Amino acid sequence: MTVERFLQTIDSISTCVGKAAAWLIIALMTVVCIEVFKRYLLNAPTAWIFDLNNMLYGSLFMLCGAYALAQNAHVRGDFLYSSMRPRTQATLDLVLYFVFFFPGIGALLYAGIEYAGDSWRIGEHSNVTADGPPVYPFKTVIPIAGALVLLQGIAEVTRCIVCLRTGAWPARLKDVSEIDVVEEQLALSEHVDEETRRNAIANAQRIEEAARQRGLGGDRMGGDRTGGDRTGGGDNKT
Repeated sequence: MTVERFLQTIDSISTCVGKAAAWLIIALMTVVCIEVFKRYLLNAPTAWIFDLNNMLYGSLFMLCGAYALAQNAHVRGDFLYSSMRPRTQATLDLVLYFVFFFPGIGALLYAGIEYAGDSWRIGEHSNVTADGPPVYPFKTVIPIAGALVLLQGIAEVTRCIVCLRTGAWPARLKDVSEIDVVEEQLALSEHVDEETRRNAIANAQRIEEAARQRGLGGDRMGGDRTGGDRTGGGDNKT
């Protein structure tokens, strides 16, 4: 298996899990709307709805962590980082992954397995409300999410090593982003001429590139890049 294929496989796993978990927001919205209707119109609130809301949101938050890491979407203080050359960025990332990321995720995974195991053994239910719902399925999400983030972290370290060797960040799986919405809206507009449309899309692409710092590459791993040269040299665009 090539390095490129290895990165693509891990990115695909994180992306599939993240997109599947994203549907939990629909379930959460539905539950909240039903409870509002019952509570304020029927005067019949549900006792365990608070627990269910926490479980749905918590599961969504945890299971999408690896997906966010795969898209380089986690918040970072980049006022200095963005001005660094790719090799310097990779060196800094590599140090921080081993000093903070792996110890933290390792502790989360270890503690999560303990919490989930104890919860299953005693058949734990929520004590927030009387006759609360079972929480052992929810606590099982903790080690699962930790394992997924750990796996994606291994891919990110591999990216750093590749960047140190080549001087450029490896491409990522492309996903839907704000620029896609801009392009679609401009394409349907009847009041924007072709030149203005091209300029607006180009400006949006530059803004997105600056925000992401490390490009997403083509539609698939190893695809043609349409952004600027990220080796710290020219500003070539196609």
